[in-house]
Amino acid sequence: MSNVSSVYVGVRRVHRGALITLSMIGLVLGAIGLVWPQATLFTVAILFGIYLIASGIFRIAAAFMQDELTAGMRWLSGVLGAVVVAAGVFCILDPVASLTVLAFVIGIGWIAEGVIDIVSGVRRVVTPRWFAFVSGIISIVAGFVMFVLPTFALAAFLMVASLLLIVVSISTLLTLPRRRASADTYLL
Repeated sequence: MSNVSSVYVGVRRVHRGALITLSMIGLVLGAIGLVWPQATLFTVAILFGIYLIASGIFRIAAAFMQDELTAGMRWLSGVLGAVVVAAGVFCILDPVASLTVLAFVIGIGWIAEGVIDIVSGVRRVVTPRWFAFVSGIISIVAGFVMFVLPTFALAAFLMVASLLLIVVSISTLLTLPRRRASADTYLL
């Protein structure tokens, strides 16, 4: 066994308990996503709102506490923080609308990524070039689907992510190294 392989197996053996725990959590979360997709999307919207509120508060605090910022940057950070807090409150008060906004943000990102891929193909940055064009077109189409059918796209995205989470969790459990019977018995 090479040094890299033995280190990999050793790390996985040492962290066996953590890997088993994370895999079990992954299985449960994946099953929840498949069984209750609406409740899962609702929870994502609420968590997204909480994240935005925390992020906005951080920006506001940074506006007051960062000595190296100019007065203009302090104002910008404070105003941006207030807008982000307001967006977070909006997400919590209207989770369905926040999911639509989240779908639009994902759609914009995918469209931008598609344009970058196509430009990379035109400029011959990526080889083979056809791969950049195909990737770009798929990304742009996926971005437009997020705009046209945001609820359907997020639900489909959740179903695929839930299935992948289950598959990854099972494969992690199946590929764990076996326990050693001697000195490693304290490791799960």
